[in-house]
Amino acid sequence: MPYSQLQLDKQLCHRLYMASNGVIRAYRPLLEALDLTYPQYVVMMALWQQDDITIQTLLAKTAIDGGAMTLILKKMQTKQLLSISANEDDKRKKLIRLTQTGHALKHKAASVPAQIQCAFPTISQQDVHTLISLLDKVCGDLNQA
Repeated sequence: MPYSQLQLDKQLCHRLYMASNGVIRAYRPLLEALDLTYPQYVVMMALWQQDDITIQTLLAKTAIDGGAMTLILKKMQTKQLLSISANEDDKRKKLIRLTQTGHALKHKAASVPAQIQCAFPTISQQDVHTLISLLDKVCGDLNQA
């Protein structure tokens, strides 16, 4: 076939697209039990790791688009998972803090990583570490471009 470089089965980008969609589908039932979407779960994991941070820090940690983050945070504030307040040192900056409800959700979410691992029965822990390393390289390369 002429233009064989355009065959779908030879494309890294398409495999990443399929994997991303598949992973989010696998998370959906687990996160529905927590009343979270996948992006909200990412925000919660970042805040469970480090609470009381600026929106800018949260954006850097999660790599979520700023416009999308605004909508995500508003929805999560409505769910009373976090609060948004002005930074006392710089009123232009907003601080994100988990509420008691947000902190309590961590206990319920603790089993999610092990449950999601069950969706990948043929992938070993070594494979996971290798994949993380490769994806970090992909993201690093793309961020430099």
